[in-house]
Amino acid sequence: MSSIDLVIGPQHPALHEPERFLFKVEGETVIDVEPRIGYVHRGIEKALENRTFVQGVYLAERVCGICNVAHSLCYVQAMEDICEVELPERAKYLRVIAHELNRIHSHILLLGVAGELLGFMTLFMLMWRDREDVMDLIERLTGNRVNSAYNVVGGVRRDIDSKLAEDLRKVMDRLYERMVRYKKVFANDPTVRARTVGVGLLSRAKAVDLCAVGPTTRGSGVKADVRDYLPYAAYEDLDFKLVSYEEGDVWARLMVRVDETLEAIELIKRSLDKMPSGPICIKPPRVIPKGEGFSVVEAPRGDLNYHVYGKGASTPDRVKIRTPTYANIPAVCEMFKGGYIADIPATLVSIDPCFACTDRVAIINVETGERRSLTIEELTRRGK
Repeated sequence: MSSIDLVIGPQHPALHEPERFLFKVEGETVIDVEPRIGYVHRGIEKALENRTFVQGVYLAERVCGICNVAHSLCYVQAMEDICEVELPERAKYLRVIAHELNRIHSHILLLGVAGELLGFMTLFMLMWRDREDVMDLIERLTGNRVNSAYNVVGGVRRDIDSKLAEDLRKVMDRLYERMVRYKKVFANDPTVRARTVGVGLLSRAKAVDLCAVGPTTRGSGVKADVRDYLPYAAYEDLDFKLVSYEEGDVWARLMVRVDETLEAIELIKRSLDKMPSGPICIKPPRVIPKGEGFSVVEAPRGDLNYHVYGKGASTPDRVKIRTPTYANIPAVCEMFKGGYIADIPATLVSIDPCFACTDRVAIINVETGERRSLTIEELTRRGK
């Protein structure tokens, strides 16, 4: 049987952001796939070069609205690395609480969307109902619901009081009970299992070879989590428990997120119990010294990297961002191969893709292979 090309995207009901995949299929089976990224490139890396490191915090967290705390945390840690800033102990625990609340809302959002794509609308509505409680807590802690603007170079922007700490414990206890029930649904419900078990397979060897990250790689038995092998903030003191599954299918990757949500709840409660007193922020330097700063955090989707170059000014010379979805694109292309067309949405959602934070642009001369970068002004002029 000869293969045919099947184009999905950049606009498609299974895609919540614009992206394009060219599938080669034989009958109902996918034999190869070619991704095409770049539909929502926003030039954020270049824009960071024209902003002070204080202004850069608020731009960095707009790389991804869902993972905003992870992006701002990774950015300020890179700046603290290059500026040799020592963080107050209390700020470390507050960063963990904000970071894990962000992870909970992201995982619940994805698990609900997975239920929707599998045709399980009741599960979708129940999980998003419980996510609202988490969003309310994020708003009370940070002052904002979506872009939190919580992390700053040298600490955090707001402290936590006894009333909010008490409410955090109550909501976390209630959410833990509900997540235990949802885990039973994902583990045993015949509808979920029929659409996820044995679908979108990624072996442990392939996960390592293709450099997959986050729940995507931990669903294939690779025990790699930044909070475990390179702890930051206060994770070293919180008895973090790494979650992994061996099956390497859509079901395993969803189950990793369910268990990580349960662990995130426990981490928040441990942070509240162990949090020391003291200041929450120190005054940062005014100038970024010459040199390099690097930071990696475990965002909800996996390893997030920020690499900062200083030039002895208030603005950085270069900020390089490596997002987890970008790292997982080769892995998801491998998952598609050998599967059915009908399983494409479930396979894609299992990596929790965020294409807005993935897209980059490069100018390449197809005849000579020469690559070059453009200033924002040149790119704007070409766009017009």
